[in-house]
Amino acid sequence: MTFASAPHAARSTGPQYVEPAGSGALFLVTGHGYGHGVGMGQWGAQGYAQQGYGYDAILDAYYPGTALGQTATTQIHVLLASGKKKLTISSAKQIAVEDGDGIDHTLPAGSTTLTPALKLAVDGAPAQALDPPLTFSPTGGSKLKLGRTYRGRIVVDVPNKKLRAINVLGLQQYLYGVVTAEMPASWLPAALEAQAVAARSYALASKQAGSPYDVSAAGQAYLGFSAETPAGKQAVDATVGQVLLYDGDVALTLFSSSTGGRTQSAADAYGPPGRPYLVSVADPYDTISPYHDWGPVPVTGKALGSAVGVVGRVVDATVKRNASRRVKTLRVTSLSGGTELTAGAGGPTVAGALGLRSTWFSVGVLSLQPPSPNPAVAAGTKVTLSAVVRGVKNAVVERSAAGAPWTQFRAITTTGAFQFSVKPRVTTLYRLATQNDAAAPVRIRVQGATVK
Repeated sequence: MTFASAPHAARSTGPQYVEPAGSGALFLVTGHGYGHGVGMGQWGAQGYAQQGYGYDAILDAYYPGTALGQTATTQIHVLLASGKKKLTISSAKQIAVEDGDGIDHTLPAGSTTLTPALKLAVDGAPAQALDPPLTFSPTGGSKLKLGRTYRGRIVVDVPNKKLRAINVLGLQQYLYGVVTAEMPASWLPAALEAQAVAARSYALASKQAGSPYDVSAAGQAYLGFSAETPAGKQAVDATVGQVLLYDGDVALTLFSSSTGGRTQSAADAYGPPGRPYLVSVADPYDTISPYHDWGPVPVTGKALGSAVGVVGRVVDATVKRNASRRVKTLRVTSLSGGTELTAGAGGPTVAGALGLRSTWFSVGVLSLQPPSPNPAVAAGTKVTLSAVVRGVKNAVVERSAAGAPWTQFRAITTTGAFQFSVKPRVTTLYRLATQNDAAAPVRIRVQGATVK
């Protein structure tokens, strides 16, 4: 499945995007925000900071009912890799290694490739298998590298005969590698401090009972030592130990890039019961986000049908919304039938399949269908075409007779499904178009005439 992103350059003549012939209806998708939209919007937080709000007021706006508190936790376990056949660990200086039996070893400086056999040339001896888990610790002020450079220790074990690596380090040092990986270091201190508290809370609230790690490096962006910046470290240090609490527990402070102007409740995004502090609230300063409004993104009928598993020529698509204004259901209709997808599968899955930035989107329709069957007709014969135009401004019907340039045939003043008649004297193409986009053409063949 492929789709075309709407071009941004100004159009001089003709449509900016022309749907390929045979692609069916053209869907113009517009939307708001970037990401799931639950909890804090990062662009909105920067907007609040620009208005003079402190980090505590920013957090209160996004997580109503929570309160700032302190955590006694000072260490965190972060999953770096799992299910690997090989891992390469390195350091500029000698590495201390403790095996699963509590025996200490030394590994020379440089790179060492690990396999599930855990055979290492430690203590100057030939390679030998060590019992897991292995704890690698830097020496002499150096740091360990496992793809990226990390503070602290790295613990490697072998669950299910595959390698797993967990970074064990101080909570503050972990956040040094998160805050400006998640948010630009150039943003205002109040926004960075709100990010620090949200990231600290999210990490501590994410741990599942019985798990050997607290959070995954992919859960929120953790890029290790390479992502540290003075501004990020200052934000982390300025909020040392601070977390958001709800009813005495650390709150699961979800966040995303841009909300489009309103956050989405956890219940709407992930199903009930949700969380009392993750409700839909206005995000008034998200207007500074480049993703506040986006589109239109042209999506062909073929692409949409492929994304949702609809067979046949797709002719229409409609959405229903949840209370947070995101797509709750998406109904896609083809000449062979239709399907309705719910929010859990339909909204996020379709948004991901089509490369849309969020599930807060609308679908404009330019759908033109020829008569069925569509045989060649005598010159001047009346032919009725069926169309659907919805959610698109200033649409027109265009025609191209015998290969001539496209010209406007008629304006469209209705919304929804309608029909109109044509009486071509030569083989003619018809299509629905706006100033910026044109749907795939429909050809009406006239006996004895062809399109060049």
